[in-house]
Amino acid sequence: MSERRACKVLEIYRSSHRYSVKTTDKEDVLVARMVELATQYGRYGYRRITALLQTEGWIINHKRVERLWRQEGLKVPQRQPKRRRLWLNDGSCVRLRPQYRNHVWSYDFVQTHTHDSRIVRLLTIIDEYTRECLAIDIGRKLKKEDVLERLTSLFVCRGIPEHIRSDNGSEFTAKAVRSWLQRLGIKTLYIEPGSPWENGYIESFNGKLRDELLNGEIFDTLFEAKVLVERWRREYNHIRPHSSLGYKPPAPEAVMPIDSLLLFGSATLHLSTTATQNSVP
Repeated sequence: MSERRACKVLEIYRSSHRYSVKTTDKEDVLVARMVELATQYGRYGYRRITALLQTEGWIINHKRVERLWRQEGLKVPQRQPKRRRLWLNDGSCVRLRPQYRNHVWSYDFVQTHTHDSRIVRLLTIIDEYTRECLAIDIGRKLKKEDVLERLTSLFVCRGIPEHIRSDNGSEFTAKAVRSWLQRLGIKTLYIEPGSPWENGYIESFNGKLRDELLNGEIFDTLFEAKVLVERWRREYNHIRPHSSLGYKPPAPEAVMPIDSLLLFGSATLHLSTTATQNSVP
């Protein structure tokens, strides 16, 4: 059957039959970059990929990225089911809402293992307001002494928070930890047993840590686990878009343009040369 007769039977124009989508070289570059980011950050959806592309300078919205996302056969990660919060009889929520930096910190333990099936424990600490991960300590065994040591170093570098939220683990409820925090004027917030949703910020962070790193890596040694976890922590703080922060990272890095660096370097060199010339008799 000829093309003319086939189009007549189907009641379509021959121009429509011959039409082919024309893609520009720029869109091909965009798609290649999108696939590259999706491969690098395997658990990111198209919205976070859109934020990363916009950070790189692409003028694009999430609808176009979603279209290209589906066109390339990429799958959006499934949403986790929502959980109810614990409410009091008067309708108020038990959980204290963070209002500013160093208002509420929270910490918890995550457990994984190395290739030889030996246990690895991770102590995660975050600032609930900024969502920044302050530290992740890794060891075979982490006790209350390790918790105190890490908190001491963070207090020196970051300042002292008003509250610290945690579950009822023995490392957090130990008398030495509670008395030490009380002497510093820090209020401890312990959640109800069997109610992890009351510690939702750190539980959400631990879920991202497990989903984006721990579930996809096989650690041969403890040292390898420390290196990869620290690299992921830096990406989480400085690169990973956070939905509750307007798809901005918790602690974005400030990058100085290369022109400014060259200008600054030239000025420094000029001043150094002038000073040297003036000092020569």
